[in-house]
Amino acid sequence: MTDLARRLLAEFLGTALLVAVVVGSGIAARQLSPDDIGVQLLENSTATVLGLAVLILVFGPVSGAHFNPVVSVVDWLLGRRRGTGLSGRDLPGYIAAQTTGAVFGAILANIMFDRSALQISTHHRVTTGHVIAEVVATAGLIAVVFGLARSGRAALSAAAVGAYIGAAYWFTSSTSFANPAVTIGRVFSDTFAGIAPASVPGYLAAQLLGALIGMALVAILYPATAAADKAVIPRDTIDTH
Repeated sequence: MTDLARRLLAEFLGTALLVAVVVGSGIAARQLSPDDIGVQLLENSTATVLGLAVLILVFGPVSGAHFNPVVSVVDWLLGRRRGTGLSGRDLPGYIAAQTTGAVFGAILANIMFDRSALQISTHHRVTTGHVIAEVVATAGLIAVVFGLARSGRAALSAAAVGAYIGAAYWFTSSTSFANPAVTIGRVFSDTFAGIAPASVPGYLAAQLLGALIGMALVAILYPATAAADKAVIPRDTIDTH
């Protein structure tokens, strides 16, 4: 298997498992605590924090553990001037692997809980507050990921990214999707964590805007260039050949 194929497989699996964690824990939370939305969110967010941290540690040495198209795009944009970062040739593959992985993960979660494999969510989420929340959540995520990478602390990403997403579940009204692939994947589960197709364009636009804001902040606060394999986890920590 080529190095690129191995990285794309890692991005597919990592994103699929991330969405399976988000959707599956949402289904379990609804079953376990049917009358308390606050407890449901606590259960869902706790599982997501722990799952995300583990997935970053497992797949980071292979692909960088982006699991997120905006992370990959910003990685490419920040590194292209100096020839570092994710290459333009590899970027489409990363985005495709992440998006297809997210859809697969939602379907897998449906099946694990004995629900219909193919579903379309009816959970409408778009309000002005939700859109602003997605801008804030995504900008913060980009700042965390690339701030750590550019300051030589990428090894802390598993804990830091997991902690940020866990906090953003609670301080943003949108519960911090902050990820276009995950947003699309969650369309395919009509459950606690789902999002209706009509809500997706607003979320994607907000995430893109948030990514640009986060990138601008990183460029100002951390002007040094970091290679793509430092975001989220250094890929050179193991031999992948």
